[in-house]
Amino acid sequence: MSLLKKITLPLLISSAFYSQFSAAATESYAMDPNHTSVVIAWTHFGFSHPTANVSNITGNIDFDSASVGKSKVDVSIPLNTIDTHVDALTTEFKSAEYFDVAKYPTATFKSTKVVSKGKNKMDVYGDLTIKDITKPVVLHAVLNKQGMHPMVKKQAVGFDATTTFKRSEFKLDKYVPAVSDEVKLTISTEAYAK
Repeated sequence: MSLLKKITLPLLISSAFYSQFSAAATESYAMDPNHTSVVIAWTHFGFSHPTANVSNITGNIDFDSASVGKSKVDVSIPLNTIDTHVDALTTEFKSAEYFDVAKYPTATFKSTKVVSKGKNKMDVYGDLTIKDITKPVVLHAVLNKQGMHPMVKKQAVGFDATTTFKRSEFKLDKYVPAVSDEVKLTISTEAYAK
């Protein structure tokens, strides 16, 4: 065997193994609506910080722990599930004065890039769409755990993430500034390998 073949063959084999490993490194996960929550918080005339919950969240997470920059997130948020814990306010939030869920039933978040911040922390840049208005936001995310889930017997990931945005940018500006324009969004999720 020539010297060229002796050098080239191992390199080709190594390259093939590396390509397979790299392709397998990004795992696709489906978010579990039963273990995913979205909490919205705001300031009410400076006196309190009420919250509202949105449920039945669905989405996909493509996560690569070895190369976080290859990761992607795509989330669907059904706004008709919003619950402010005050019946009259929940009805108001669903009306045309706020989210207008009859016309715009779903908000979405789609990542554009993910940047590792070290120690299981990352910034997820993406587009938030509410009422057909799209604005850039950054989710500050923490990987809680990655591994085999003891109940569902699948590989799983769990994340917490927060972001803030101005609701007026999405035409949700009633009572601004007495009721804060800035809103905090907190997300917690478990997602299972597909």
